[in-house]
Amino acid sequence: MTRYIDVQDLARLVNRKGLPTCLAEMAEYIRGDYLRWHDFEKCPRLANHSPDGVIELMPVSDASLYAFKYVNGHPKNTHNGLLTVMAFGALGDVDTGAPVLLSEMTLTTAIRTAATSALAAGYLARKDSSSMALIGNGSQSEFQAIAFHTLLGIEEIRLFDIDRAASQKLAANLAGYPKLKLIIAASVADAVRGADIVTTVTADKAYATILTPEMIEPGMHLNAVGGDCPGKTELHREIVERARVIVEYEPQSRIEGEIQQMPADSPTTEFWQVVEGIAAGRENAAQVTLFDSVGFALEDYSALRYVLDVAKALDIGQDIALVPELENPKDLFALLQPQTAARKASAA
Repeated sequence: MTRYIDVQDLARLVNRKGLPTCLAEMAEYIRGDYLRWHDFEKCPRLANHSPDGVIELMPVSDASLYAFKYVNGHPKNTHNGLLTVMAFGALGDVDTGAPVLLSEMTLTTAIRTAATSALAAGYLARKDSSSMALIGNGSQSEFQAIAFHTLLGIEEIRLFDIDRAASQKLAANLAGYPKLKLIIAASVADAVRGADIVTTVTADKAYATILTPEMIEPGMHLNAVGGDCPGKTELHREIVERARVIVEYEPQSRIEGEIQQMPADSPTTEFWQVVEGIAAGRENAAQVTLFDSVGFALEDYSALRYVLDVAKALDIGQDIALVPELENPKDLFALLQPQTAARKASAA
């Protein structure tokens, strides 16, 4: 049988654990898997592009589990009452190929993206960081804010979105965090000025320059989340040229990340090298660091493992017959026989 987790199941799981706890625990699953980087069979995700968006498959596996995620990105969707990003995913047993988990991943992806952002910032941002600018206040913004507040102790976040209602939504949703000071800024420049960390999580599929060179101050850490497909960026090229750039998986980031603007031999460091201590994250207090985050399948593997472990521990979700279970595994045709169906029903 396959454990099935739908949207309401996942929401119940998060509410039972508490979102800050889920973020912290998932970040540890992600960190642990980055420490096993060479155990995984990896490839860039497979993308089908259209004029209005993209649909992607994200596979990865180790010797025990195979994971994949189906995910889209369609910025125009919000005008039609749909989410910009929607996803589901699965885990399979490598030894048998049997699916062990089928799960929603829209909410899960928001949590794992925020957990990854905060995890990376723990290695790259200055240790005395206390303020952040959050540019783009859509569906993932609350998760980013809570992750940085919970995992890094960020106390002040200045918000900006071209849709002021989005910033007001974010501030209202986080009213339950009294130790977190939220300020709605009048412009990107106002939000960024003096910030220790700058997170960009915008949605438009365009070569954008949300951040420009004159906004960047010595010692800032930039967490670029929104530029995640070919033809979509958030940072001026000059910022990328000057920063110490950390990526998740270089073959994918060269296609989709901020470094798609750069020559193929431009210097980058993969995040696993920082986690393992092979490479430094931040080299000095004045350095500008950039986590060029496009989202990588390893993080989905970690997130799905976490969801499955917690769902089993809390008895959340249901077991479904996603694939046949046969008395004679060579007789698939038996499923079409009425007497076989009746026997299965009576046994259940």
